[in-house]
Amino acid sequence: MSANTAAIKPARESARTLQKGQQTRAAILDAALRLASQVGLEGLSIGALAEVTRMSKSGVFAHFGSREELQISVIREYHNRFEEEVFFPALVEPRGLPRLRALFERWVRRVSVEIDSGCIYISGAVEFDDRPGPVRDALAAMVRAWHQALGRAIAIAIEEGHLKPDTDPAQMLFEIHGLILALHHDARFLRSPGSIDRARRGFEFIVSHYATDPSLARADGAPALKTTRSTR
Repeated sequence: MSANTAAIKPARESARTLQKGQQTRAAILDAALRLASQVGLEGLSIGALAEVTRMSKSGVFAHFGSREELQISVIREYHNRFEEEVFFPALVEPRGLPRLRALFERWVRRVSVEIDSGCIYISGAVEFDDRPGPVRDALAAMVRAWHQALGRAIAIAIEEGHLKPDTDPAQMLFEIHGLILALHHDARFLRSPGSIDRARRGFEFIVSHYATDPSLARADGAPALKTTRSTR
């Protein structure tokens, strides 16, 4: 056996071990997300996760190191999945109101799926609103990042002439976010029928208030605009 061949074998074994470790961590994180949606971030622990995954506590601990690191990892993974389902697909829509509408519609769809599982953004805010520390900081950073993306979408809609020039993006964002919070409360807690449709109508009402042409608000949520600028 040559020296090169002897060196390749340990390298391949190391790569396989690393890949297996990454797959195991991903599986643990997936289970942690499901668990956190049921018991909240505070209910998440190394011991509880070990029981759910049927692993040893030391095995779970080896991937995360601490309960705090586990909680932060869950927040980041939740945010990554939120972006993949809500933010990135909406970017294919034309700039302006069509894209803003797509962002809201995808957000509503995600909330509708989470009626039975819960939203970590919302439940986490209740758990950590008055508890400073790394977990709260990570959660707040993720929520702010999403709000900044929405605020930017509103600003672009103003630039495109779809919304009035004096529209306050922060105010419009506040009103849109309020719809989502109301939807989550009524659909998840009160189990009120028709909550999703009311949230959609609420969005179109907000659009009709800020739009340069109120007719751009559509009850069915369908885009009603042709843009003259780039879709990027």
